[in-house]
Amino acid sequence: MNQPLVGIDDMALYVPKLYLSIEELAKERQLEYAKLNKGLGLVRMAVPDVHEDAATMAANAVKELIDRNQLNPSTIGRIYLGTESALDGAKPTATYLLEMLRRKYRATYGVDCFQHCDVVDLTFACVGGVDALQNTLDWVRGNTERIGIVVTSDFARYELASGGEYTQGAGAVAMLIKHRPRLLAIQDNFGVATQGVHDFFKPRRTFSKKELIEEVLDLAGIADLTAADILKQLPKSLQVNGLLEENDEALELHKDTPIFDGQYSNWTYQNRIREAYLNFCEQAIPAHQNVEYLSTWERLIFHLPYAFHGKRIASELFMLSLKQGGKWEALAASLPVEPLAENYVDKEAYQKDRVAFLRAITKTAAYQQFTKEKLEKAARASSLVGNMYACSIFLALMSSLESDWQEGTELANKRLGFMGYGSGSKSKVFEGIVQEDWKKVVAQFDVFKKLDRCQAIDYATYEQLHRKQLSTSIIAPNEEFAIERIGTEGTRLGARYYAWKEAEVFV
Repeated sequence: MNQPLVGIDDMALYVPKLYLSIEELAKERQLEYAKLNKGLGLVRMAVPDVHEDAATMAANAVKELIDRNQLNPSTIGRIYLGTESALDGAKPTATYLLEMLRRKYRATYGVDCFQHCDVVDLTFACVGGVDALQNTLDWVRGNTERIGIVVTSDFARYELASGGEYTQGAGAVAMLIKHRPRLLAIQDNFGVATQGVHDFFKPRRTFSKKELIEEVLDLAGIADLTAADILKQLPKSLQVNGLLEENDEALELHKDTPIFDGQYSNWTYQNRIREAYLNFCEQAIPAHQNVEYLSTWERLIFHLPYAFHGKRIASELFMLSLKQGGKWEALAASLPVEPLAENYVDKEAYQKDRVAFLRAITKTAAYQQFTKEKLEKAARASSLVGNMYACSIFLALMSSLESDWQEGTELANKRLGFMGYGSGSKSKVFEGIVQEDWKKVVAQFDVFKKLDRCQAIDYATYEQLHRKQLSTSIIAPNEEFAIERIGTEGTRLGARYYAWKEAEVFV
């Protein structure tokens, strides 16, 4: 219990300036808006412009953090990026981020100002940012002079007209990690639960050359030519000059959009956070493992794939809390009998009954009061942004803190409970203690002011952006990092180049 006081000193949010209203998307997809709005809490989705990607969003968030805290880049020992929107299979996205920052600050601090800064990407779906945070907290604890930055940046992009489309969002959150933090102190008790599942993933999708040629011939209506005829014309040389000349028999395609099973993902999320919460309790109170812990947390900060997900998924933790505190029987009397796995032979039947039982808990007045007090404020910003993958849990934190600050709530020395989740699947549960100076820090977040300044786009523009059919930005980049070009040939094929865009001056 005598650990050094380490944690989050400050936070900065970057969101794209464009958004599509969920109401407009619902009309286009012929969906009932009330179900998306009242049921899931969806209002808007942030949409990246042509010049934006995971690297630019991360760089913009980190720049705000550096400038506001007047940090000398040479004092920043690491910038760890949590993302599942990586731009390359080998080169970390964090290297693009670092180069943008180096070019921006070299005139002031020298060309080698970030020379000794360690960078890396951490990827585990939506919990990668928590992994980066835990890793950096441990590193900072080792030396009082160490300063680190954790940044999360993602674009939650789904296929058009898919079941996940309306949950999309994008943005970045940067966090300054140091000793004696002004905002949130975090000890090293992290409850963990991991299991290898396929609830959501982005596989390499394989297509044979024969399949591709047959599809093209079919679309062209050419019946007197076969794929075999065309494949015979390919040169025998090992030199690669075109797509079909690749030496591999099959071609691999990586897509940003996932393969996912929404209901199964909810189930794995439910299981992992329960397991991680119990693991956290074992570490935090080893001599009293059955003592209720959840009520000691003033706010609950969940990973939010959509705004209301936290209050729809926290029912089992709520039940565990009541059981640990000896208060469950009073509520249980008004509910169906709890389904237990040992009473089932059919796992699917158990899962179905268990989900229905947990849903029944969410209908009770006691649970609704619990979620109103503990979770509601964290969901406010998510409603206006959408899913940010690795950023979502940290946006929830900023939303909750800024809402409490605006409403005059006193949180100093209060404990916050964090429920991180990443598909695949892993959960990490930990707590943070709000510090005395939290209001001064939160007063500079400007989360809701930033969201108020965003610009709506119509559905047609959204679809063009989604299909990557536009080459010119809807809003020209101004006082921000932006993609300048992408290499098209030779040893720079696919290399990404960025630039800082100064504010336009009108005379």
